[in-house]
Amino acid sequence: MADLRKRVQNKGTDLDTETENEGANQDSDANLDLDSEDDKSLGKKVDLSSTIPSGTDKAPEMLDATLSALPPRWRNWVIRGIFTWVMIFGFALMIYAGPLALMLVVLAVQVKCFAEIINIGYAVYKIHGLPWFRSLSWYFLITSNYFFYGESLVDYFGVVDNRTEFLRALVKYHRFISFSLYIGGFVWFVLSLVKRYYMKQFSLFAWTHVALLIVVTQSYLIIRNIFQGLIWFIVPVSMIVCNDVMAYMFGFFFGRTPLIKLSPKKTWEGFIGGGFATVLFGLMISYVLCQYPFFVCPIEFNEEIGRMTLDCEPSPLYRPQEYSVPASLAPVVRMITGKNTVMIIPFLFHSLSMSVFSSVIGPFGGFFASGFKRAFKIKDFGDIIPGHGGIMDRFDCQYLMATFVNVYISSFIRMDSPQKLLQQIYSLKPELQLELFTALRDSLTARGILQLTAP
Repeated sequence: MADLRKRVQNKGTDLDTETENEGANQDSDANLDLDSEDDKSLGKKVDLSSTIPSGTDKAPEMLDATLSALPPRWRNWVIRGIFTWVMIFGFALMIYAGPLALMLVVLAVQVKCFAEIINIGYAVYKIHGLPWFRSLSWYFLITSNYFFYGESLVDYFGVVDNRTEFLRALVKYHRFISFSLYIGGFVWFVLSLVKRYYMKQFSLFAWTHVALLIVVTQSYLIIRNIFQGLIWFIVPVSMIVCNDVMAYMFGFFFGRTPLIKLSPKKTWEGFIGGGFATVLFGLMISYVLCQYPFFVCPIEFNEEIGRMTLDCEPSPLYRPQEYSVPASLAPVVRMITGKNTVMIIPFLFHSLSMSVFSSVIGPFGGFFASGFKRAFKIKDFGDIIPGHGGIMDRFDCQYLMATFVNVYISSFIRMDSPQKLLQQIYSLKPELQLELFTALRDSLTARGILQLTAP
């Protein structure tokens, strides 16, 4: 019996020891779940509003003092109005400076938007002491831009690129070089992994790639739209600006019915009023721009003068065409014009499609951004624009519109120009160019298009 009692006591002691060890292991596992020393303070919620600056209520000191007597609602209205006109004037100035200036501005806006998104991620995950996150983020931004903008240079300036051996090698191996650069960043990220920071590091890796998808890809599409003609950049951008301004105006003076919970200040009155105003504005600005070759000609490189040009014979898309009207409307049209047809610029139909998209779908880019900001309890992406917020606050809808316009052009408008085809041919080796010439000559001769004379 004594031996039995002794065994039971020993077993109980062992169980107690195992329980203590298990508890210690659980504590150790719990400690391992903490990614960093900063996480020990996560029992209280992190207030990002003190980390990410807000520009909605911000104004220069002199202007703020001048408007101090106004109620906050009207004060914000005046500040937003002033800086809206400043941005519109700046936009007009950039258009006057030409396509190259516009492309540089798009690149600068892209970099600033990326910085605002990355700064939020950096603040959310509280890893200020973790090395390489910022460096890796900017490295991936540079790599992405090298790939996308390199593709544009190859497509539109292939003839120039092939004039020198160095540029010819960059063109030939562009995608391989781009892939190698990305793999270098990927390996760098893996080597930078720290045991206690795995979760945050992978979260920020995903954060960076989503930011690249939202910002870099869309800005690349904007550049491609510019190459199709400035009208494909100016009209969509102006439509988004018009919709944003007019929706704010209609909502400010007539808004009574909330539109969506993500953005409590948005109203149905503003949404509908802004939509109608955008359609009318889009048709008017499209009609005006179609009168000038500077806005409708695609951007092409002229070998003779060695620079980009906007000189061309405007295509039928931008010149008035005669259309028959439905029989039900024929009497009315005949009374006005004296015939059963009307003259309409075809681009106006495309403008109507873009204006409907910018009025109905475009605002959802802003709603998405509002939901994103609410998720992290911040008011703005930044404070660079008084009364408006950050750059991303003003370009959230523009990126969605840029994708639509690029898809629209690819689906309904764009055709390969002879010059672009020639650039691709010039990039071939001489023997391949000769083979292509022989095949094309024989084909044209067989079809009776080309008549060869005996030497």
